[in-house]
Amino acid sequence: MPGTPYILVLYYSRYGAVAKMAELVALGIETVNGIEARVRTVPAVSPTSEAVDPAIPESGPPYATLDDLKNCAGLALGSPTRFGNMAAALKHFIDGLGGVWVGGDLIDKPVSVFTSTSSMHGGQETTLLSMALPLIHQGMVFVGLPYSLPELNSTRTGGTPYGPSHLAGVKNDLPISDEEAVLCKAMGKRLAETALKLQTSL
Repeated sequence: MPGTPYILVLYYSRYGAVAKMAELVALGIETVNGIEARVRTVPAVSPTSEAVDPAIPESGPPYATLDDLKNCAGLALGSPTRFGNMAAALKHFIDGLGGVWVGGDLIDKPVSVFTSTSSMHGGQETTLLSMALPLIHQGMVFVGLPYSLPELNSTRTGGTPYGPSHLAGVKNDLPISDEEAVLCKAMGKRLAETALKLQTSL
């Protein structure tokens, strides 16, 4: 008998802001009955081939496996911004999904994205949209945030219709604002609800 369906909350975080956002997204997912959140991360990449990370991180969630991804009911993908794009560690993981693409394992599953930047206009929207592109190639259904959420209009920091975002500051010391937190949770909830609806319709 299959277990409870889950949303994979997969992220890379350097200074902790994206990790905190992932926790909030997971909280939103867990408000929906009949589905769970499974939080996973990816190891950093190194310019030297000798660097090898341990198989299990010293702290935080485990590293994601291909089975985590293939068996999920939906995906929430989070990354800090790197020059208007996702971080290399997450891109490295996604670039290795050729077998998942061939198998069609992600077709018709919903996906949402979230990000954090050090400056107000540091590429939040381009990062979110570029994160969505390889997942659209996988056949996933993109789920954004609707303007029925008043926080999209009231926020003075992060928050976009393409997905939650956070303004971390140049020293990465700004806390997640109330509006940013609401949007993270709202995205998790909407993603979970969408996943259950898509499973029912198939």
